[in-house]
Amino acid sequence: MIALLQRVTGAEVRSEGELLGHCGRGLLVLFCAEQGDTSELVQKLARKTARLRIFQDDGGKMNLSVKDVEGSALVVSQFTLAADTRSGNRPSFTGAAAPDEGRKLYEEFVEALRAEGVPAETGRFGASMQVSLVNDGPVTIWLRLPS
Repeated sequence: MIALLQRVTGAEVRSEGELLGHCGRGLLVLFCAEQGDTSELVQKLARKTARLRIFQDDGGKMNLSVKDVEGSALVVSQFTLAADTRSGNRPSFTGAAAPDEGRKLYEEFVEALRAEGVPAETGRFGASMQVSLVNDGPVTIWLRLPS
């Protein structure tokens, strides 16, 4: 299971011109379920995402979580995070979870993040989307929990 976290001052996701979701100060979370991932991993990843201290305190040190700063999240599914580029020039996505399982785990992750106290909006699973963001820092953190 992979989550690419970007600390943002704002982010939004659109599909076919329609605004699907947005957040202000907080996290843009690009989420990918992989083959073999479980609901238990979803809970661990949501907990880690909500509690990861990547926001600055008054001393300028990354010491606060998205919960601490009362931020929010925009969670967008992105199976391409599972790309295998070790051979050839065309990525393989065979490591990504099957679409039905990926959708289930994505939805579980969003609910688990909300249960952790982080307001979260979403994109549309499986849709072609356009994501806009202002990365704050820039800070981008890759979280990967093995299945």
